[in-house]
Amino acid sequence: MSLFNHNRLGNETFKLDIDRMRKGWYSDKYFVNIALMLAELAKQNYVYSGNFPNLPKELGPDHLHSGDIEVEMQWFTRRPGKTIVVGLDKALTMLKTCTGYFEGDRYIDTSDKLQVWALEDGETVTYDGDPLNVQPVMRVRGRYRDFAVLETPTLGSLTRSSRIATNVYETVRAAKGKPMMFFPARFDLHEVQAADGYAYNIGLQRYNMDYAGKLGAFVSTDAQGDWWGGSGGGTVAHSAIASFLGDTAEAMIAFARVLPMSISRIALVDFNNDCVTDSLRTCKAMFDEYRRLVEAGNEQEAARYILFGVRIDTASSLRDVSVPPLGDPKLDMGVNPRLVFILRQKLDAAWQSWDLLPEWVERAQKYCQNVKIVVSGGFNPERIERFEKLSVPVDIYAVGSYLLNNEGPTVTDFTADVVRIKVGGGWVDMAKVGRRADDNLALKRVW
Repeated sequence: MSLFNHNRLGNETFKLDIDRMRKGWYSDKYFVNIALMLAELAKQNYVYSGNFPNLPKELGPDHLHSGDIEVEMQWFTRRPGKTIVVGLDKALTMLKTCTGYFEGDRYIDTSDKLQVWALEDGETVTYDGDPLNVQPVMRVRGRYRDFAVLETPTLGSLTRSSRIATNVYETVRAAKGKPMMFFPARFDLHEVQAADGYAYNIGLQRYNMDYAGKLGAFVSTDAQGDWWGGSGGGTVAHSAIASFLGDTAEAMIAFARVLPMSISRIALVDFNNDCVTDSLRTCKAMFDEYRRLVEAGNEQEAARYILFGVRIDTASSLRDVSVPPLGDPKLDMGVNPRLVFILRQKLDAAWQSWDLLPEWVERAQKYCQNVKIVVSGGFNPERIERFEKLSVPVDIYAVGSYLLNNEGPTVTDFTADVVRIKVGGGWVDMAKVGRRADDNLALKRVW
């Protein structure tokens, strides 16, 4: 959210486990070991005494105390193409609260000795595949042993959040700006929901910025909205329909009667593998109750029974009975274009079979035509692009596990490298072979 309001989130949001993070609990052990080694060498007043320093000839390692070596480190991603960067505020909070060292049981905070530059969450970087040409998202200068243990958790924050935000962005772009419901909560640990929901929201805001969009966020759990003030929304679960003996229409009537009007009335219609029949039954049942209340003069209560949409979630192993066999049977399985076309046509015409007084005809027609179609179940950008190319009348895509994908073009692994060290009061290049210090003009001084 930083790019969009220029305010950075802090630990009142993240609630880091500061004490254990300072001790390296969340760090790869080799970073803990190097920090301990450098601290001990500093106590011993160790001076570099090797014979093969990678230094320019005019510079010597005289009186270089390796234990207190100051370094410049840069963080960058190797995801091909464009990456929406998220996780920086959390990484910066780690640096701010966990940079320092222990003297016995007392922790000495040295974060104010760092020099830190970073992008804002929501900014973008590009990568052309050459690790010599990267765009750093964060740069830190300071005594290495004070923040060495933070490499693992800072990279983790950037990698996961940037991956999800970029996957969201690419998915919405494939959907040509149609709304997208964020449904990956069931596919990962509950502890990650707040960070994932934040990344989703950043991805949406970045899309809106780039394409003048007006997409709102739709998350499925309250936790996913925790960091940015959102709250979970939902439709109806298959288990709820089972509780009403498989009667989708009756389940939806009860849903509409009991739950707050702030919750969109979206019926799940694949329970009986007959999406058209259950959609039409639900639409008529909802409309009948809507009309009854309007005629009784209770427009406000009638609004409870406006059917916002129907959601198709047919398993890929099934062919909905609404779809007559034609050609390759594999193309008719699951949520497929023909099913959506058929459903849209039947919904639009549903009012024609209703017993209506003349004054209700136009209103009933609009009621049916305004029912949106939501699709879910295994959607990703490639599949969405195919639906959009065919002009399938989908109004909303619900996407789940793909948004966590980290394979091939979606790999968003971040790396941190020491690229310079301070020798004799000046900064000297000291990157491993194949890497170098790179610049990013968008970096901003943080502290």
